[in-house]
Amino acid sequence: MNACDVAPALDSLSRCSAAVRSWFLRNGLQLNPDKSDVVIVGTSHQLRSAASISSIDVAGSRLPFSDKLKSLGVTIDSSLGFDCHASNVARACNYQSRALRHVHSLLTDETAQTVACNIVASRLDYCNALLYGAPAETLNKLQRAQNNLARVVCLRDGRADAGLLLRSLHWLPVRLRITYKTAVIAHKVLATSTPAYLSELIHIAEPQDCYVPPTRLCCLYLGQGPRFLVVLFPSQPLSGSGNTLPDNTRLCKSTDTFKRHLFNTP
Repeated sequence: MNACDVAPALDSLSRCSAAVRSWFLRNGLQLNPDKSDVVIVGTSHQLRSAASISSIDVAGSRLPFSDKLKSLGVTIDSSLGFDCHASNVARACNYQSRALRHVHSLLTDETAQTVACNIVASRLDYCNALLYGAPAETLNKLQRAQNNLARVVCLRDGRADAGLLLRSLHWLPVRLRITYKTAVIAHKVLATSTPAYLSELIHIAEPQDCYVPPTRLCCLYLGQGPRFLVVLFPSQPLSGSGNTLPDNTRLCKSTDTFKRHLFNTP
């Protein structure tokens, strides 16, 4: 967005939010705009263009801009770097890992692993597709939290090789869990047209060629010319050296079969 487009956009947002508030009141509902947070998301140039704007009118309330906000458990910052989100998740995981270490002696190994997966590892997986293409420094925070969890479950100290422990527990490292998640979502869209809200946005061309452009977006382009677009396929599924999945994996009809092939991709 250019600087000249900011004012009209904010005016449109103000009018739309006021209309929503009126609809709420007519239907016996209450909108609390003063409890909302506002953040501007954009490139460095776009953020500089909007630096002179300190607040925005939302449904009659003047709200100041924040550096970040939390929506559905995900911390969103202005640059969409998700570094703060990773820090929050890692902090929560480490807290739960310490709690598990205190009670581990009262649990069987199987129960301890179940607790770790359900309470702690689930935090690492929640909305992790958003972290595809995130900087290594961001993912390393989550990886250290997963390493700590593996050592707690296996009753090892901080010097134990986390990679060996993860393999013994059959846990994928954080980066590969993210890739696995995005690949499964893409397969569901392509093979089953679900979820519908993603399938409706996608036009699938005839798969004549497959490659991934150098971009942070999780995209796999199928076909040639102007008619190709399929989203949410990672460039390096799991760990392979190439940037495409093997045909026997990519063309699986069943999602369960696809998961098994994907997990075992060299």
